[in-house]
Amino acid sequence: MCDSRNFTFPGTSMTVDRMGYGAMQLAGPHVFGPPKDRAACVAVLREAVESGVNHIDTSDFYGPHVTNQIIKEALHPYKDGLVIVTKVGATRGSDGSWITSMKRDVLVNGVHDNLRNLGLDALDVVNLRNGGLERPDEGSLAEPLAVLAELKEQGLIKHIGLSQVTPEQFAEAEKIMPIVCVQNLYNVAKRGDDEFVKTLEKKGVAYVPYFPLGGFTPLQSSELDSVAGELNATPMQVALAWLLQRSSNMLLIPGTSSVGHLRENLAAANILLSPEVVARLDAIGG
Repeated sequence: MCDSRNFTFPGTSMTVDRMGYGAMQLAGPHVFGPPKDRAACVAVLREAVESGVNHIDTSDFYGPHVTNQIIKEALHPYKDGLVIVTKVGATRGSDGSWITSMKRDVLVNGVHDNLRNLGLDALDVVNLRNGGLERPDEGSLAEPLAVLAELKEQGLIKHIGLSQVTPEQFAEAEKIMPIVCVQNLYNVAKRGDDEFVKTLEKKGVAYVPYFPLGGFTPLQSSELDSVAGELNATPMQVALAWLLQRSSNMLLIPGTSSVGHLRENLAAANILLSPEVVARLDAIGG
């Protein structure tokens, strides 16, 4: 069980609260186009930072461009200590489709798009996104990582992370350059990365799960709902609290475009699950 609220990315001076904010939902439906209420999105970002959030996860292919432009409108010039993590490795089709690509021009253009739309001279962390949302693509990441290494040498990127990777791909990557974080699909029901989380914790590398309520069966959802009712909490709050207690290197990035929902998410950091409740939740993914 972990009770530390902060985490320092390995080999850096970047220390963040472990409850961060994911900006994907600031774009329109299906993460494409503008939101219905841009002013509400600006308000959510400002509320998050005023509440102590200092880790924001984003990408310029959310929208595309929309999410980063809203972040810039809401928060630029950025508060000291705010860490913005972005990602490259995909583009969007005119129909909103997701086009995975780690070609050199896509990666280079992606970094420059993030810089321009966020209003930054250098990006704190850039995650190399490998594959779709459900599972990583197989194969070596050496070639695209070499491109990011060049951009890092140019001073456009400070640190590099990985998104949607296998333990083997992480092992390959860390031989090429320091890796500060891994962002994969993981929650109380989807536990395929259990051993990977442990490995990264030992190395001091951040693990950033997405979809905290994704992929639950009706039976699993029923058990989560039952626990939440007993604790007078929402299922999302319980799912987030379980993740925080799961591992000391776990950084959360729940997203929302609602100030009320944001406050609920942040309150999950104050929920301490008893060993008995943790055991019940662990059984969901058993």
